[in-house]
Amino acid sequence: MLHGNSLHTSLRTIALSVGAVVLLAGCAGNPPSSSGPEPAGEMMVFAAASLSGPFTDLAEEFEADHPGTTVRLNFAGSADLATQIQSGAPADVFASADGTNMDKVAGSGLAAGDPVPFAVNTLTIAVPPGNPAGITGFNDLGEPGRQVVMCAEQVPCGAAAARIEAATGTEITPVSEETSVTGVLGKVASGEADAGLVYVTDVLASAGSVEEVAFPEAAQAVNTYPIVRLTNARQPELADDFISFVHSGPGQDILRKAGFGAP
Repeated sequence: MLHGNSLHTSLRTIALSVGAVVLLAGCAGNPPSSSGPEPAGEMMVFAAASLSGPFTDLAEEFEADHPGTTVRLNFAGSADLATQIQSGAPADVFASADGTNMDKVAGSGLAAGDPVPFAVNTLTIAVPPGNPAGITGFNDLGEPGRQVVMCAEQVPCGAAAARIEAATGTEITPVSEETSVTGVLGKVASGEADAGLVYVTDVLASAGSVEEVAFPEAAQAVNTYPIVRLTNARQPELADDFISFVHSGPGQDILRKAGFGAP
């Protein structure tokens, strides 16, 4: 027979043992999730100036699908962006308007994997409203006295223009060479030039500030846009997710709406 103190001790021991069993059973029945939380944080995307419109929309959609995530966008000419990346600028994703500047980054060991094409774009002629100089085609840009603005040749839009010049035998003497299509478009819209060579997507996004003079020779210099995660990415998971979104159906729909073609 157990006396009072012994009985109290035994009951307490049994209660503790039962509690431990319940606790262990609870742990065994609720294993921790293996998937973990969705990645969140701040991500930096370096993208060609011609991608300003659609990538702003892509970033907004991506943030909505990834609560707690902020996408910072740096738009400039692809050559300038490549130089910034090679100089150590912090970036997670690079989207270039051509393969040449992407190759500079990849060749420096700064691309985490192979860049993948996600869109194509072609050149067109932008003129001020009403086309006061009467530009009708690419050959007109080489006529004496024409005030033409172009991208510098190291910039993708400038390199494409140079290829068309060589293919058509047209020599253009620009009054200004810009570091991005944004600069070209601005000078045409302000009336500082008779015409400028930009992408079809730029005219589409110009909200009527310029008019388009299409030319068939543009098909000889189609620019393919590649994208890649960078090796110094601070948010590699988010970077991969963003790139996947760019390639997804909804992402491609945004690019098509902006005038970009499928790669």
